[in-house]
Amino acid sequence: MSADIVDTARGGGRTVSFTFDDGPNPTDTLRLLTVLRRHRIAAVFFLWGDHVSAHPEVVRKIVADGHHLGNHSMHHDDMTSWSPDRIEADLRATNEAIRRAVPAARIRYFRAPYGAWGASPAVSAALGMQPLGWRLAVGDWEPPGTDELVRRLLDGVTPGAVVLLHDGGGDRSQTVDAVDRVAPVLRSRRWRFTLPGRQA
Repeated sequence: MSADIVDTARGGGRTVSFTFDDGPNPTDTLRLLTVLRRHRIAAVFFLWGDHVSAHPEVVRKIVADGHHLGNHSMHHDDMTSWSPDRIEADLRATNEAIRRAVPAARIRYFRAPYGAWGASPAVSAALGMQPLGWRLAVGDWEPPGTDELVRRLLDGVTPGAVVLLHDGGGDRSQTVDAVDRVAPVLRSRRWRFTLPGRQA
């Protein structure tokens, strides 16, 4: 597994990957799953270990709907100054929490909280996870309104972009609404939704 931080969607051309951080969050994640199903989008969910332990049934629904899983740490800590051993212990604990919810889960990706990578790319790669960054962040962690999120998504998307969105960590109803509105527009413009690069 490469320790390089990937930020591209698979397939080239007008492709885009949607990724969602900080869940699971029952209210918004479950509604998001309905939206993604309606628009036939497979996404990557970066799971916060504490939230996994609190809501394992939502993780099971994510997997049942055909989405892919990423490790987003146990407690959403800034790992910048952490030793590799401390990072490894955290990532293993997060994977164990995910596998308690879904015993056969394939955890393909890792994303560092806050994008504060430190030594985590090499550690996550050694554990079999691709470090995944992003090319477009629309700032939905401080919800600016659904219309503004739609504008940022449509104006900001570029070919091959991995898009950073959130389904947890707060009220993400605006994000869910924005995805519901943006998906058909992107499809009408001949964009394809794919998974992030370098990993099938």
